[in-house]
Amino acid sequence: MFDKLFEAQQKAEDIKRRLDSISVKGEAEGGAIQVVATANKKVKEVKIEEEFFKNSDKEEVEELLVVALNKAFEQADNISQSETAAMTQEMLGSMGGLGALGKLFGK
Repeated sequence: MFDKLFEAQQKAEDIKRRLDSISVKGEAEGGAIQVVATANKKVKEVKIEEEFFKNSDKEEVEELLVVALNKAFEQADNISQSETAAMTQEMLGSMGGLGALGKLFGK
Protein backbone atom coordinates (compact mmCIF):
# COMPACT_ATOMS: atom_id res chain seq x y z
CA MET A 1 0.00 0.00 0.00
CA PHE A 2 2.84 2.39 0.84
CA ASP A 3 4.35 1.59 -2.54
CA LYS A 4 1.17 2.84 -4.20
CA LEU A 5 1.17 6.00 -2.09
CA PHE A 6 4.81 6.65 -2.96
CA GLU A 7 4.04 6.04 -6.63
CA ALA A 8 1.12 8.49 -6.49
CA GLN A 9 3.34 11.11 -4.85
CA GLN A 10 6.00 10.61 -7.53
CA LYS A 11 3.41 10.96 -10.29
CA ALA A 12 2.05 14.14 -8.69
CA GLU A 13 5.56 15.59 -8.62
CA ASP A 14 6.03 14.56 -12.26
CA ILE A 15 2.83 16.40 -13.18
CA LYS A 16 3.97 19.51 -11.32
CA ARG A 17 7.28 19.49 -13.21
CA ARG A 18 5.46 18.95 -16.50
CA LEU A 19 3.04 21.81 -15.75
CA ASP A 20 5.99 24.05 -14.90
CA SER A 21 7.37 23.39 -18.39
CA ILE A 22 4.13 24.17 -20.25
CA SER A 23 3.45 27.79 -21.23
CA VAL A 24 -0.01 29.27 -21.65
CA LYS A 25 -0.86 32.66 -23.09
CA GLY A 26 -3.69 35.11 -22.53
CA GLU A 27 -4.34 38.16 -24.66
CA ALA A 28 -6.57 41.21 -24.51
CA GLU A 29 -7.31 44.04 -26.91
CA GLY A 30 -6.31 42.05 -29.98
CA GLY A 31 -2.95 41.08 -28.55
CA ALA A 32 -1.97 44.55 -27.34
CA ILE A 33 -1.71 43.02 -23.87
CA GLN A 34 -0.20 39.55 -23.55
CA VAL A 35 0.47 37.39 -20.53
CA VAL A 36 2.58 34.22 -20.58
CA ALA A 37 2.38 31.88 -17.60
CA THR A 38 3.11 28.27 -16.75
CA ALA A 39 0.33 25.72 -16.48
CA ASN A 40 0.99 25.99 -12.71
CA LYS A 41 -0.17 29.62 -12.90
CA LYS A 42 3.20 31.27 -12.44
CA VAL A 43 3.36 34.44 -14.55
CA LYS A 44 6.51 34.44 -16.67
CA GLU A 45 6.00 37.47 -18.88
CA VAL A 46 3.72 40.46 -19.42
CA LYS A 47 3.88 42.46 -22.65
CA ILE A 48 1.99 45.66 -23.36
CA GLU A 49 2.42 47.35 -26.71
CA GLU A 50 3.78 50.88 -26.47
CA GLU A 51 1.04 52.22 -28.76
CA PHE A 52 -1.61 50.93 -26.36
CA PHE A 53 -0.29 53.19 -23.60
CA LYS A 54 -0.63 56.26 -25.80
CA ASN A 55 -4.38 55.81 -26.19
CA SER A 56 -5.33 54.26 -22.84
CA ASP A 57 -5.64 55.26 -19.23
CA LYS A 58 -4.43 53.41 -16.15
CA GLU A 59 -7.82 51.83 -15.39
CA GLU A 60 -8.18 50.44 -18.90
CA VAL A 61 -4.71 48.90 -18.78
CA GLU A 62 -5.47 47.33 -15.39
CA GLU A 63 -8.83 45.93 -16.55
CA LEU A 64 -7.39 44.41 -19.72
CA LEU A 65 -4.42 42.99 -17.86
CA VAL A 66 -6.88 41.13 -15.61
CA VAL A 67 -8.68 39.82 -18.72
CA ALA A 68 -5.40 38.52 -20.20
CA LEU A 69 -4.36 36.93 -16.89
CA ASN A 70 -7.72 35.20 -16.50
CA LYS A 71 -7.51 33.80 -20.04
CA ALA A 72 -4.04 32.41 -19.39
CA PHE A 73 -5.11 30.93 -16.06
CA GLU A 74 -8.19 29.34 -17.66
CA GLN A 75 -5.90 27.54 -20.11
CA ALA A 76 -3.67 26.52 -17.21
CA ASP A 77 -6.67 25.07 -15.35
CA ASN A 78 -7.72 23.05 -18.41
CA ILE A 79 -4.24 21.60 -18.87
CA SER A 80 -3.88 20.85 -15.15
CA GLN A 81 -7.25 19.06 -15.06
CA SER A 82 -6.32 16.97 -18.11
CA GLU A 83 -2.97 15.99 -16.62
CA THR A 84 -4.55 15.10 -13.27
CA ALA A 85 -7.31 13.05 -14.93
CA ALA A 86 -4.73 11.14 -16.96
CA MET A 87 -2.71 10.41 -13.82
CA THR A 88 -5.83 9.26 -11.96
CA GLN A 89 -6.78 6.91 -14.81
CA GLU A 90 -3.25 5.52 -14.89
CA MET A 91 -3.20 4.99 -11.13
CA LEU A 92 -6.59 3.27 -11.11
CA GLY A 93 -5.47 1.05 -13.94
CA SER A 94 -2.27 0.07 -12.15
CA MET A 95 -4.26 -0.72 -8.98
CA GLY A 96 -6.67 -2.98 -10.87
CA GLY A 97 -9.47 -0.44 -11.12
CA LEU A 98 -11.28 0.38 -7.93
CA GLY A 99 -10.43 -2.96 -6.33
CA ALA A 100 -12.42 -3.59 -3.16
CA LEU A 101 -14.05 -0.18 -3.40
CA GLY A 102 -15.65 -1.16 -6.69
CA LYS A 103 -17.38 -4.10 -4.96
CA LEU A 104 -18.97 -1.68 -2.53
CA PHE A 105 -20.68 0.07 -5.39
CA GLY A 106 -21.66 -3.06 -7.29
CA LYS A 107 -18.87 -2.88 -9.90
